[in-house]
Amino acid sequence: MGNCVSVQFSFDNILIRCWDSTVGQSNYVSNLKETLSALSTALDKLRAQTSDLLDEVLAAERRGPKPLERVQLWLSTAQTMITEAENLTAQGPQETDSLCLGGCASRTCLSTYKFGNQVAKMLQDINKHIREAEAFNMVAGTQPPASVVIRPEERPIVALQSTIDKVWSCIVDSDVGIIGIYGIGGFGKTTLLTQINNKFSTTQNGFDVVIWATVSKDYSVGKIQDEIGGKIDFSDESWKNKSVDQKAVDIYGVLLNKRFVVLLDDLWNSVDLKDVGIPKPSQENGSKLIFTTRSFHVCGEMEARKKIEVECLTPELAWNLFRDKVGDETLNSHPDIPELAQQVAKECDGLPLALITIGRTMASKTTLEEWKFAVKKLKQSEFPRMQEKVLPLLKFSYDNLSDTKKRCLLYCCLHPEDYNIPRKNLVEYWFCEGLLNENKFSEAEIEGYDIMGSLLSDLFIGKSWRRMREYA
Repeated sequence: MGNCVSVQFSFDNILIRCWDSTVGQSNYVSNLKETLSALSTALDKLRAQTSDLLDEVLAAERRGPKPLERVQLWLSTAQTMITEAENLTAQGPQETDSLCLGGCASRTCLSTYKFGNQVAKMLQDINKHIREAEAFNMVAGTQPPASVVIRPEERPIVALQSTIDKVWSCIVDSDVGIIGIYGIGGFGKTTLLTQINNKFSTTQNGFDVVIWATVSKDYSVGKIQDEIGGKIDFSDESWKNKSVDQKAVDIYGVLLNKRFVVLLDDLWNSVDLKDVGIPKPSQENGSKLIFTTRSFHVCGEMEARKKIEVECLTPELAWNLFRDKVGDETLNSHPDIPELAQQVAKECDGLPLALITIGRTMASKTTLEEWKFAVKKLKQSEFPRMQEKVLPLLKFSYDNLSDTKKRCLLYCCLHPEDYNIPRKNLVEYWFCEGLLNENKFSEAEIEGYDIMGSLLSDLFIGKSWRRMREYA
């Protein structure tokens, strides 16, 4: 019996080696150890490539686009290959233990031959599958722009472009869910938010819907809900007659299943998102809340992840904006007008609304006398359009200050224009004049610095105050 087995063993090995030689195949038995090692290496590479591709697919899904069918098929096939390859490598030690004659033959030759053939084929298939993935240029298809209502806007203000870029970089940042844009009235916050709103209509972004709601000072939760409801098909009278709580549930139920952007313009106080029905934007849901406000403190109360200030324009940007509104034809109508025009632009102090309003007014002024008169009236703060459109915005901000803040602000008017006012001295003056509410200087000093910070962040108060800010 032993001799028969020996003969069969010898005959099988000779038959396999003859077959290999005849058909030009690799020797699956003699190269089994090397093939198994190569398969293990390829398996690790396939696992890593699958993991990387899955991460890309998940990131794309958070942005909105659906993964391509061929990518999904590749991932499904890869998982099957990984399972099969793991089973083969697990059997490897048992099969290699059966090798003899220096690894050139096997005690169970037919079984080992079949196993070696499977290992070699799996190695070939995995390497081919890896190469296919390397050819993927993208993992997800493009998604149509979000549903957005285009808002009327003028020609984009170039001077605001850098701020728009800052906001947009936060929008594409998955870590940023809530963005606060703050600055005094007339700085162009609504204009900026309008341009952001309209940009969603032309940019691939992965959002399902963009919703605009104007809040203003005397807002109500119901008013905000009605504006939001109109954008998500809750606009009939029966819905409008629902209670605030019922509306909140309806809005929440819709937005919870969407990747949304909510734009709230002109917040004077914080708004409780839960009361309105807006799910809190997060990295998980990929949604965004962007709001404008005059108050830096509102940004904190709204838990803004990014707070972006809309500042006065630099002299260069201010002049470019003013020149654009006046027009070259008017500026070139007299050799001395450009110099006077720069004086007018300077008096606008970098305030976009003032530059636009006065620039349009002066676009029809082609005589030297008209420009000289404009400079004079601006210095006296009696420019007609300035009083009509710009000063009311600034006065509105002033009127909403507390009495203590008003008194402290007005005290600054005792200093000459462009005078550098050191902060420490100013607080001491306020205390000595009895403008602060605390009796002890140590406590009054804390109050004074708090008032100063509030005025700086929430109110545009002219050159003297900003000079003090730069000097401190």
